[in-house]
Amino acid sequence: METSQSNDPCDDEGCDLVTVPARQGLEAVDILRRGAGDAVGPVLHDDGGDTLGFVVPAGTAEGWDVPGSTCTCTETDGRGLRLNPEPPVEGSDWLLPPGEADLATDPAVLRRALGEAARMIEAADSCR
Repeated sequence: METSQSNDPCDDEGCDLVTVPARQGLEAVDILRRGAGDAVGPVLHDDGGDTLGFVVPAGTAEGWDVPGSTCTCTETDGRGLRLNPEPPVEGSDWLLPPGEADLATDPAVLRRALGEAARMIEAADSCR
């Protein structure tokens, strides 16, 4: 059976946002982009460059428990969160905008990438 996915990663259900420190997030983006398929969806960065936010499917925030990160539910009043063209979070901009990354990031894939990124950072820091 063939399935199709919407080009809007936050269709009528909206989406959630996983926020991580920028260093870990950038490593995770690299890990996800090296993976197969559409592994990484739209990614935001804050104006200060301190954090990255990964767009994930609605409902992810309910079970998110990755240390060092937060996952917040977006308030959409049932209309869904629209990502084009302006970022949905004030004081942010796109690192990977919708259109380059059309689908929300799979939370399980993101969880693995963040874990791998944390291990890489820890190993690099221990070599100093």
